[in-house]
Amino acid sequence: MCKMEEEREEKQIPSKALSVIEHSSEVTWDIPASYKKGMQVPARLFATEKLLQAMDAGVFEQVTNVACLPGIQKHAYCMPDGHWGYGFPIGGVAAMDVNEGVISPGGIGFDINCGMRLLTTNLTFNDVQPKLKQLVDTLYNRVPSGVGGKGFVKLTKEQFRDVMLSGPKWCVGQGLGWEEDLERTEEYGCIKNANADKISEKAISRGIGQLGTLGSGNHYLEVQVANGGNIFDEKIAKKFGITQDGQIVVMLHCGSRGFGHQVATDYLKTFSEAMPKYGITVNDRELACAPFTSNEGQDYYQAMACAANMAFSNRQVIAHRIRECFAKVFGKSADELEMHQVYDVAHNIAKVEEHKVDGKWKKLVVHRKGATRCFGPGEKELPKVYQETGQPVIIGGSMETGSYLLVGLEKAREMTFGSTAHGAGRTMSRAKAKRNVRGDLLQKEMEKRGIIVKSASMSGLAEEAGFAYKDISEVVDTMEKAGVSKKVVALRPIGNVKG
Repeated sequence: MCKMEEEREEKQIPSKALSVIEHSSEVTWDIPASYKKGMQVPARLFATEKLLQAMDAGVFEQVTNVACLPGIQKHAYCMPDGHWGYGFPIGGVAAMDVNEGVISPGGIGFDINCGMRLLTTNLTFNDVQPKLKQLVDTLYNRVPSGVGGKGFVKLTKEQFRDVMLSGPKWCVGQGLGWEEDLERTEEYGCIKNANADKISEKAISRGIGQLGTLGSGNHYLEVQVANGGNIFDEKIAKKFGITQDGQIVVMLHCGSRGFGHQVATDYLKTFSEAMPKYGITVNDRELACAPFTSNEGQDYYQAMACAANMAFSNRQVIAHRIRECFAKVFGKSADELEMHQVYDVAHNIAKVEEHKVDGKWKKLVVHRKGATRCFGPGEKELPKVYQETGQPVIIGGSMETGSYLLVGLEKAREMTFGSTAHGAGRTMSRAKAKRNVRGDLLQKEMEKRGIIVKSASMSGLAEEAGFAYKDISEVVDTMEKAGVSKKVVALRPIGNVKG
C-alpha cells in the first residue's frame, strides 16, 4: 500500500456510531442507507465483534462515503482486515453498474495491482534450515528492494510498451519465466483494454527502470514452511502443490511501484477537474471519480490496465530471480526443485465482471482495494487446473506471524462479488509502530525465533512489526464463517526480505 494511505492516527469508532450497526449475521454488520445523506446502498462490514471493535473510525466514515457513489450495487463492503485508506478503506469492495456507475482511483489505490504470488518447492525445512541465512542473503542481494530500487531488466520504451500491453507474456517470451506461470496468474497476467497512449511521460519515466523491484513499505518476499498440522484441506492443498509436511514455499508481495502511483496521481487530478462537468459531488475529495463510460473514465481504465499488467510482469520477473537464487544456493535447477507457481492474484484493481444483482446478470466495474478475488469452483475465468477446486487465494500476514493459502467458495459471488480479505490488516499507523520498537532490535529478536530477515531500512522494518497487525487467523476465520473463502494451508515464515 501507499504510505500516505497508512500514516493517519487511528480513532475508535464512537459508541453512538456503533449503535446504528445492524448485526445481520455472525460475522456481518450492516450500516443502513438511512445513516448518511446520499447513501445509495447500505454498507456491510465483515468482522467478528472483536475485529469490529478494533476498527478505526476512518473505516466507518469511508465505507459509508463509498456507499454514496453513483451506480453502486447491493452494498459497499469492507473486509475484516479493513483499515483507513485513501478514499476507500483498505479492504474495501464496491461494484458499479458499467452504464450508470463511476470508476474511482481511490477504490483501487496508488499501488495499482499490488498483489501476491506463491511458488512451491520440493524442499523441506530440514533441507533449507542449514542454508537459510545464505538463501536470505542471496535473495536480498539479487532482488532490488527499497525506495528508488532499480530493476535488473533494462527496457527500451518500446519494450516497456509491450510490458504494459501484454504483461508477463512478454517476460516469458524473454526467458524470464515458465509458460505455465501465465495460466496460473489472474486474467493470465493481462488485463484487456490496456492503452499505452493513455500513460503520461512522467509515469513512463518512473516505471521503465522498476521492472524486477520489490519496493518498500509492506512489500516483501518470504520463505515459508507448510507444517502438516496446519494443512486444513489435504486434497485441495495437494492440487495447489502442497504435498508434504515441512514443505518450503515462497511468497511474494509487491505491485506496480512508482509507475502505478503516477498513473493514479495523474487521473485523480483529471477526475477532480471533470466531476463538475458530470454533476458529480463526493463526500471526500479522495473519492474523485468519473462515469465509467465517459472519456475520462475510459482513459483511466485503459491506463490502470497498463499499470496492472506492469505489476503482473514485475512479480513475474522477481519470481524468475527467486528461482535463480534457489538454484544457486541448493545446486539444482528450478525444474529439479519443482518451483511451480500456485497462483498470482491482484488485490488493488478494478475489473469489469458479470455478477447477479436482483436475480439478473449485470456487467459491473468491481473495485477491490486491499481485497482479493476469490471465485469458487466451476468459474470460466479460472484455469482448468483449478476449475474443480476454486481459485487459490493468497493472504499475506505479518513477517512475525505467518500467512495463509485459501480457496474461493461458490457463495463468494453472492456475498461479496467474489471478493475476500487480502492480509492481516494494520491495527496502528507506521509512525506509531516505529515509536514502539527499533528495527535493529526487532531483527535480532526475530532471528532468535528462527526468522531471518533482511531489510533495506531498519526504520521500515520497525513499521512492519507483528504487533502492528491484526490476528490473521481471526481475519481468515471470519471470511470462512461468512462462506466466502476457506483455509487450505497456514504458512509459517522463516526468512524474509523487505524493502
